[in-house]
Amino acid sequence: MERTFIPSDYIPIVIQSVVALGFVVITMVLTHIIGGKRKKIRTLRKDENFECGIEVRGNARFPFSVKYFLIAILFVLFDVEIIFFYPWAINFKEFGWDGFLEMLLFLFFLLFGFYYIYKRGALNWED
Repeated sequence: MERTFIPSDYIPIVIQSVVALGFVVITMVLTHIIGGKRKKIRTLRKDENFECGIEVRGNARFPFSVKYFLIAILFVLFDVEIIFFYPWAINFKEFGWDGFLEMLLFLFFLLFGFYYIYKRGALNWED
């Protein structure tokens, strides 16, 4: 049974789009009308960078250790790989021995990658 294109099926989508767009436009117009008009007074104090109440000292472009970023990227990499264990654990019985062997192969590659980065010193924080 093939369903034909009926324009009335799209009326709720059109109504929702009009309401959302109308809300945005009305909000922007009202904030422009109601909002106060201020002169922009530029001072050195206003032009300074503000970071959580900490006073700015020196140049912000000092060398930063790449170790932090490396650890963060490795965490994300291995964290995403661990996500693949969840569907496998849920459907463990349905996969049978083939699924078990495939997960062992996946686990081997995961542990080999972890061993490789450990031997390369990527997790050695003191260097």
